[in-house]
Amino acid sequence: MSKRYFGTDGIRGTVGQAPITADFMLKLGWASGRVFAREMAGDGRCTVIIGKDTRVSGYMFESALEAGLVAAGVDVKLLGPMPTPAVALMTRTQAAAAGIVISASHNPFEDNGIKFFGADGAKLPDEIEHAIENQLQEDLTTVESHRIGKVLRVVDAAGRYIEFCKSTVPENFKLRGLRIAVDCAHGATYHIAPSVLSELGAEVITMGVQPDGFNINEGVGSTDMAALSALVRERQADLGIAFDGDGDRVLFVDADGELVDGDELVFIIATHRLATGHSDAGVVGTQMSNLGLELALREAGLQFARAKVGDRYVKEMMEANGWHLGGESSGHIICADITTTGDGIVAALQVLIAVQAAGGDLAGLRGGMTKYPQVMINVPVGGKVDLADYPEVHKAVARVEAQLGERGRVLLRPSGTEPKVRVMVEGEDANEVGALCTGLAQEVESLLG
Repeated sequence: MSKRYFGTDGIRGTVGQAPITADFMLKLGWASGRVFAREMAGDGRCTVIIGKDTRVSGYMFESALEAGLVAAGVDVKLLGPMPTPAVALMTRTQAAAAGIVISASHNPFEDNGIKFFGADGAKLPDEIEHAIENQLQEDLTTVESHRIGKVLRVVDAAGRYIEFCKSTVPENFKLRGLRIAVDCAHGATYHIAPSVLSELGAEVITMGVQPDGFNINEGVGSTDMAALSALVRERQADLGIAFDGDGDRVLFVDADGELVDGDELVFIIATHRLATGHSDAGVVGTQMSNLGLELALREAGLQFARAKVGDRYVKEMMEANGWHLGGESSGHIICADITTTGDGIVAALQVLIAVQAAGGDLAGLRGGMTKYPQVMINVPVGGKVDLADYPEVHKAVARVEAQLGERGRVLLRPSGTEPKVRVMVEGEDANEVGALCTGLAQEVESLLG
């Protein structure tokens, strides 16, 4: 059964346009509170954690969600600006029924959204999302006055999360001697990531750590790496680390300012674990993962499985296979033996463990994997699109696949977070791949109107 509001990663859109409005968030808080109280507390009293990133609209939606939740008889703990994975962690460690993150991740400040975590710190299963959508169809009612929820602000949330991050590395692990440039995207990691790295001994050069409510992801962060690359070269840093607005993605640049993407970071973590005897049989990627990652892992003796795009699907396949490592080229990396969801800081530390073991040579570590040229073009569409309804699109894809043969692959998929269809072509020859992707994207745009 399709969902009206929930996409691949919660509910997201432009602030002021339905459903990203204050009145909807009030109703969503109430509806989710009713479901959490019923499904997770047997209609008893329960607690929900709320965290947010640094966008100005977060104030409005935090208040609206809070009002809806307490009207449903749910207690609330407010964390303030915190990375998405920190909310997942606090949901578990505070014995809460659920966690809510107010964030649009890597999107500009004009957008916002809501992500949910269950009591286990993992994304909500489909049946709970369906239950919330069904509850949204009911009239909002307030519990009796003696059952109205209470609200508490957790003042030491940042310190707790910093200590957790440091606890994920070996006790004797230090970053002394490394000069690291860190870009926090003016987002939720601005007061977390620099402290974690400096307290582990690194010399830290910061950027993107002055959020004003409007500058999140603007020319900074993991979706715009040019400024970090320039900073690394200018300050002669050993490497650079960039997070997205809500801190669940991470990308690196090496000492020359060259991008090290999520596929390469997964490869580095996986092969280091293999070399140190801490590896599972395989790793999970997605349909978008570079073919070079699959081939390099197989050459190393590791299996590779592809899930649908979205960290929830990566996590599901990891659990099904009994593996602890998975990720996406965008920088969503899940280390399930450490935490329950994609965590940019935790993943960065896992990479840094491998970098230290290699004498600080990030470029050398990435050299074990050869990336195939891959081009992706986002085709704007008017709304949700079911590609099965467009047979001419499939014929266009088939023609490109026939031209590539076994030398590459084609992938079309509707975005789960934006009104776009993503067109991806991958192959051996960069010029051919670029031309084929451009031509296919133009044809898809024409066919989809």
